[in-house]
Amino acid sequence: METIKPHDALTWISGIFEEPPGRIAAATRRHEIAGWDSLGTLSLIAALDERFDINLSESDIEGMQSVDDILAILRRHGAIEG
Repeated sequence: METIKPHDALTWISGIFEEPPGRIAAATRRHEIAGWDSLGTLSLIAALDERFDINLSESDIEGMQSVDDILAILRRHGAIEG
């Protein structure tokens, strides 16, 4: 499985939601990201599966309310270095 650095994870997440790098931080909430709608959620789910082989549970999906929640999932699955 691929692993990435925490900063690279934020850049990757920004790309999924089509936000400029640096605009998204760990504390950024879902409602602050225009691209994090239902389609954006599907894109995120697909990207996590494709790049990191992470399959989310229903509770994982419902629990993602901030970028930090996404980072926590990546950490839990060993996808973030350190």
